[in-house]
Amino acid sequence: MSRLMHVASGVYAPPTPRREVVAVSADGARLHVEVHGEDGAPVVVLAHGWTCSTAFWAAQVRELAKDHRVVAYDQRGHGRSPAAVAHSTTALADDLVAVLGAALDPGERAVVAGHSMGGMTIMAAAGRPEFAEHVAAALLCSTGSSRLVEEARVLPLRAGRARTRITGAVLGSRAPLGPVTPVARKVLKYATMGPGSAPDRVEACARIVHACPPKVRHAWSEVLAGLDLDAHLAALTVPTAVIVGTADRLTPLTHARRLAAALPNCVGLTELTGMGHMTPIEAPEAVSGAVRELVGMDTNVNTDVEEKTT
Repeated sequence: MSRLMHVASGVYAPPTPRREVVAVSADGARLHVEVHGEDGAPVVVLAHGWTCSTAFWAAQVRELAKDHRVVAYDQRGHGRSPAAVAHSTTALADDLVAVLGAALDPGERAVVAGHSMGGMTIMAAAGRPEFAEHVAAALLCSTGSSRLVEEARVLPLRAGRARTRITGAVLGSRAPLGPVTPVARKVLKYATMGPGSAPDRVEACARIVHACPPKVRHAWSEVLAGLDLDAHLAALTVPTAVIVGTADRLTPLTHARRLAAALPNCVGLTELTGMGHMTPIEAPEAVSGAVRELVGMDTNVNTDVEEKTT
């Protein structure tokens, strides 16, 4: 199955980047990076989540690239970034700072947005000097810092050891997801999206998720199962906004509220009624709007062009 499977038309079809860059991480892992928009515009960097790719951000890229320079990259093993040996939060942080160094000029600063594992990437990198050099503000979208498997509500069981064990087994399965069938769409919608998600949004998510190689999906599931980034939150001192869907089963509302309470400089918690875990696709306007607000509030973001009001 193609690792680049995605919808070919509509708002969720990935736009063609203006240029592509290869960032090399600390351990030699090579990361596919796409740059959209024009030089001199405010910079936005997008980090996708587990089992996704740059295609996941298609709606945000399409909207924000009108007046921003948008940098999106494939996490190691996802999309066009080759699989790597290391799978850890340290590797995620290494990869983000490598992308920042490859796509931004020295001292140039950006708003960085991360969905799910991408948000965890931001937390993991927060204490790095390269992060301080390049990041002016952050958006944590549908994510958490710890207790992911214990608090997931994918299975309709009472919280406890049995639910945690079964949830871990389901999320960590090595089985290929296979083709995108009507049944597969229903399963993915139930597990990751709100009940009112439109068919085109479900289709876009299913094609992206099903394209992730099973070995990569399993390797990162083990990292997420043991995730504990609580101590990293104190280092995330830039203005940071948090977004969550109230129907999120993978990182339920409790995660977002805990993040908002722990962050040193939380500038807002947005709870999107009825939305699930895939908020950038389920609520593209809200996510793009949150990025724009962060760009607008921070004068350290490169703003050589006139910004649109939100």
